[in-house]
Amino acid sequence: MRKNERIVSNKKTNSLSLWKKTAITTLLGVGLTFNVVGAEKELDTVYHVYLDGEHIGSVDDKDVINSYIDERIDKKEKANDAYTYAVKQEVSYVSERTFNSRTNNQKVLETVEEEIAIYVNAFELQIGGKAAGFFKDEETAKKALYEYKAKYVDKEILDKFEQEQKEKETEQQEEANKETDKKEETDKKEVNLSVGDSSTLEIALSEEVSFEQRKVKEDEVLTVEQGVELLKKGTLEEKKHTVVEGDVLGSIAAQYDLDTAKLLELNEGLSDDSVLQIGQELRVTAYAPFVNVIVKKEEKVEEDISYEKEVKESEDMYKGDSKVQQEGKDGKKEVQYALEIVNGKVKNKEVVSEEVTKEPVKEIVVKGTKVMPSRGSGSFAWPTVGGYVSSNMGSRWGSFHKGMDIARPSNRAILAADNGTVVSAGWDNGGYGNKIVINHNNGYKTIYAHLSSISVRPGQTVTRGSKIGVMGTTGNSTGVHLHIEVYKNGSLINPASVF
Repeated sequence: MRKNERIVSNKKTNSLSLWKKTAITTLLGVGLTFNVVGAEKELDTVYHVYLDGEHIGSVDDKDVINSYIDERIDKKEKANDAYTYAVKQEVSYVSERTFNSRTNNQKVLETVEEEIAIYVNAFELQIGGKAAGFFKDEETAKKALYEYKAKYVDKEILDKFEQEQKEKETEQQEEANKETDKKEETDKKEVNLSVGDSSTLEIALSEEVSFEQRKVKEDEVLTVEQGVELLKKGTLEEKKHTVVEGDVLGSIAAQYDLDTAKLLELNEGLSDDSVLQIGQELRVTAYAPFVNVIVKKEEKVEEDISYEKEVKESEDMYKGDSKVQQEGKDGKKEVQYALEIVNGKVKNKEVVSEEVTKEPVKEIVVKGTKVMPSRGSGSFAWPTVGGYVSSNMGSRWGSFHKGMDIARPSNRAILAADNGTVVSAGWDNGGYGNKIVINHNNGYKTIYAHLSSISVRPGQTVTRGSKIGVMGTTGNSTGVHLHIEVYKNGSLINPASVF
């Protein structure tokens, strides 16, 4: 049997062709009934030729057509041995025995030459019942699907999973006729993991995949690489975009691989000057994958348990002051998650099991509630930690010394002489250097000068004996010391009278 005859024999004959064959066969049967005796030697056999059910003429030998088609196919296959070829149309014959054979081999052959098309025998990859592309064979189509999955799953994991699936399918086939709970037990089996480990339970496609034989043009046949890109890019679908803060026409268009003109075309009534409103819906087009790669896996990780914070109040501390009574420490827990990952992105995450390995330690902070008095008691505390008076108020070096100097303390902390409110705290250009002024709100005011650093701010309430800065030698100073001045009802008084 010739190649073309084999192909033709495997094709379904359409209803028109079948009707014609039946009619002709019936007529031949009637004719033969009346010419049984002595007529066989005078009858010739002719072949009516049909292309896709359409009669194009008659020949006296099918080889006239078959040889031509075989020659065309052989020529194609020699030029490109990557494919196998076949006639696009259905070629069929109906034989008839007649006394007067009316055939025209040349005319029929010319019609065949003009109309016949040689296409590639290919396999159509169908996803969810829709055509996704043509490949030279089923193996190439499956390879494209494999490489597409490998875009989102490590190949080592993918190979291992597919091998396990094959073994499982073989085992299930062997057990198909036996009553067993083995499969059910396997499905329910708990996955035991160590921290940092993961186990892939399923790798699947979101749509059913099938293959159908087709005849297509050569330029429609995809390579593996082209198939992967097609599957990844997908097909255009109309979608709606909801405007959010910061959206402009250009940014929306770019998000969906459109230009602004196309976006305006899709949205009647929208123009370049239109002001977009938050929540407004715009028609857009976007590529949607032909099929999604869905991976189900479990993984075990170690996570921190954030410690809680507890605040306690204390009447023994001034309001605004606080101290940490107990340092907080994070705990640890081991969590096993079930993940559903679609095209490389986690879409669903559920806790399978959780075990606390280290309990967190609560942080306890004590805050004061005692109201800090801003009015002075009138009883002044020594403003340094020890030290001696190195210079009193009065005439000195041809000028008047407005305050009292204290030097050589046990440490250099400067203390508020009484309760009060900080009036100013900062650098003074008049020679005092770093200076603090405190109003004791009872007619008294004190000034502290030459500090190396300041630890209070204007407006702050301070208490008698609280630290307000550190002794230094800033400004016009002969050495490390505190210069302190005292005022009563706006008049300067001698500090020695209150200390």
